[in-house]
Amino acid sequence: MTSDSPSRRHSFRTVAIVVGAVAFGALAVWAAGSGWSLRGHSGSSGTWQVVTQQWGPAAPAGGQAMDAPTGAPPPAPAESGGTDQPTGTAPADRPAASAEAEAPAPEVTAPGSPVPEDGAPAPRLFSAEAEPAAGAVPAIQAPASSEQIRLTFAPLVADAAPAVVNIFTHRTVEARAGSPLFNDPMFRRFFGPGMGPPGGLRQQQQNALGSGVILRPDGLVVTNHHVIDGAEEITVVLADRSEHPADVIADDAHTDLAFLQLRNVEAPLPTLELADSDAVLVGDLVLAIGNPFGVGQTITMGIVSAQARSAGGISDYSFFIQTDAAINPGNSGGALIDVDGRLVGINTAIYSRSGGSMGIGFAIPSNMVAAVLNGVESGSPGLRPWLGADGQTVDAAMAEALGLARPMGVVISQITAGSPAARAGIEPGDVILAIDGHEVDDAQALRYRIATLEMGSTVPVELWRGGGRATVDIAVEPPAEDPPRQQTVLGGHTPLTGLTVVNLSPAVIAEYGYDGPISRGVMAADIAAGSPAARLGVQPRDIVLSVNGRQTDSVAALLDALSQSSGVWQIVVQRGERVLQTVVSGAY
Repeated sequence: MTSDSPSRRHSFRTVAIVVGAVAFGALAVWAAGSGWSLRGHSGSSGTWQVVTQQWGPAAPAGGQAMDAPTGAPPPAPAESGGTDQPTGTAPADRPAASAEAEAPAPEVTAPGSPVPEDGAPAPRLFSAEAEPAAGAVPAIQAPASSEQIRLTFAPLVADAAPAVVNIFTHRTVEARAGSPLFNDPMFRRFFGPGMGPPGGLRQQQQNALGSGVILRPDGLVVTNHHVIDGAEEITVVLADRSEHPADVIADDAHTDLAFLQLRNVEAPLPTLELADSDAVLVGDLVLAIGNPFGVGQTITMGIVSAQARSAGGISDYSFFIQTDAAINPGNSGGALIDVDGRLVGINTAIYSRSGGSMGIGFAIPSNMVAAVLNGVESGSPGLRPWLGADGQTVDAAMAEALGLARPMGVVISQITAGSPAARAGIEPGDVILAIDGHEVDDAQALRYRIATLEMGSTVPVELWRGGGRATVDIAVEPPAEDPPRQQTVLGGHTPLTGLTVVNLSPAVIAEYGYDGPISRGVMAADIAAGSPAARLGVQPRDIVLSVNGRQTDSVAALLDALSQSSGVWQIVVQRGERVLQTVVSGAY
């Protein structure tokens, strides 16, 4: 007889082990399914250990086991022979269903889930005992219907999305043929706008896209200023793909908001309700709706990451809602809504190194939208309240010197005579802590709070004065134009030729968003491209303080100083907190 080879003997041994393991597993599954437990059973070979275990349905008092599991384990026998009952389950003399009726488990539902009819059980994602025993696993309940499985934001989006529109703009720009070098601003500053290769300028067509939100059924739409800036034609596409030409009825670069009126609106359009953006909390769920990259309307979800966040260069009011909802190019002007479907902000900008979303997006709060909208509907767009006080943010050193517990508020350094602040009794050295119940953490927050106040009202202002708190009432009113602006375009042969100037007044400060120290002077309102003033480097909102040593606190004084011809010009200009002195030699 031929003996088996070692390899065949090894194969038989492997098969035997596998068959034995399968048989043992089948035995274990049968034992578990039959409700037979290995726990606590002992025999001549010793105590059995639990291999697998599955909780079976608990039988109600006086009846047989229910077909559906209750989700709670049955009481296990204690080692002493008594009954070891987990905390939070129904006592043995009362059915579990009765206990649940008296103490219902907490329920969690998703926003936008269907509302149950009267008397029907509410959708439940999970239920847990009020105070489970240490180490106990909360009971988990599977969805009982397809409606519970489909808990979704879809109903919310279905209501809100039709009020968000796509905006397409068209404009003609001039570009110089040839090398891009000739379009470089630095090149043109030194060599002038006419420098370049033969052929001159040629016209190009530029198209841009953005988003907007319908606020009124007649087709009043809010979007960003930078979406429609310079547009010659504006087309608004609704959610049903119908197209409407639109006219700009208000454009406020200082807040980066613009309002459009659609033409050819025959039926009431869907709108979004403005929410109170001050009620939005960090951590709240929000949805961003817009047209990113022109791919069509898109909805993204996130949370509010921060409130009162500064994002310099976007607008004169750096007070934004920050969110991690995906916002990309094309989302500008779109809606940021809360879980109630109300508008809490207008998506405006992102922080990005690649041009795409990095989880840091900024939205203009809806309260600022409401403030500008009130001005538009009252016939005074761009008109905002003023305080008549100037100051700076309190830092740690100032807080210690003033006796404040932490850096907070704005310490006042200058008051305009006759202003609301002066009439309320605010004095230099006072620290503004809150306006109308809203804390003021820095100078940007102070500007925002003043700008969003309702014109004609009276609001309380909380101060820190002399080591204690005080409250004064301030009238909310438009700024005065005193002195009159006397707008003038400078001509002649001077370094400032081509500059449009106005007298500095509270109204001019509010209109142009001037944020420097309050002073008398002449402000640059506009500059002609390629003019001597442009080549000199003067910028809008600069304050011309003096020319050749002569103070220029009014337009008349500036004109008189420039009338004195000179081969050398000394010009002093204030830009924000800085002062620029320029000496120009030669005649222009």
